[in-house]
Amino acid sequence: MATKDIEIIVSPKPAHFVGDGFRVHNFIPSIHGLDMKRMDPFIMLDYNSKFHFNGSETPRGVGVHPHRGFETVTIAYQGKVEHHDSAGGGGIIGEGDVQWMTAAKGVLHKEYHETEWSKTGGIFQMVQLWVNLPAKDKMSKPKYQAIKNSEMTKVDLDENGFVEVIAGEYLDKKGPATTFSPINMMNAKLKAGGKAEFNFPAHYNTAALVIEGSVIINGKEKVSSDHFAVFKNEGETFTIEAVEDAVVLIISGEPLKEPIYPHGPFVMNTREEILQAFEDFNTGKFGYLED
Repeated sequence: MATKDIEIIVSPKPAHFVGDGFRVHNFIPSIHGLDMKRMDPFIMLDYNSKFHFNGSETPRGVGVHPHRGFETVTIAYQGKVEHHDSAGGGGIIGEGDVQWMTAAKGVLHKEYHETEWSKTGGIFQMVQLWVNLPAKDKMSKPKYQAIKNSEMTKVDLDENGFVEVIAGEYLDKKGPATTFSPINMMNAKLKAGGKAEFNFPAHYNTAALVIEGSVIINGKEKVSSDHFAVFKNEGETFTIEAVEDAVVLIISGEPLKEPIYPHGPFVMNTREEILQAFEDFNTGKFGYLED
């Protein structure tokens, strides 16, 4: 199989706050060349690199807001997040856990630092991805997947480390998350000098975010922590070798190749569908959630 080479390595843009609890660098879609169409079905990626929050009796975060037409995936690396939504989903996303919320036809939700964690504060580090839904599924029923770290598929690479599969599969081992289109999402947790090989179809949009340490990709290009490597849509295989102990988030998905019409918290296929989303939100069709 042909090698899947890197197209671009992106350094993090200046951080901005989402609410008062998430200090994020946006990679998708604000980086030039990494718009929603290029990275489809991944239409947004916010990365809260390591940041120390002081203790607070009032948890920091984002108040009640709506979503329609896509899924939000929150991966907690350090710190804890508490979530509630109008479809009845909710819980605590602990360190290493993942929350996969399907907004679909519409939900209200809120997310804050977990109450007890907030009181003491500490280092906070997380990723939030928005995954687009196929047109046929945008108005389906909302759902919520709470994926504990202990439930994730872990593929042992012996002295190299291991790969933690959230969605899709690695070496024929499947992750626990269910998806509406073919998506692979996993953390490679490699020891210094450890190497892992990955294989995804050439046409899948594929990228790697270095969460910890630094790595060499395909034996030639170094990618440092907090940097985002996007692969060409050519070739199928690539290798990641850890220069030091490293954690790398790898995403790869089949593009939907459908019209994308985003507006704020809604991502639909047409302007008319966006207008309908606002009307439905304003008339209470997204349910109720106390702030």
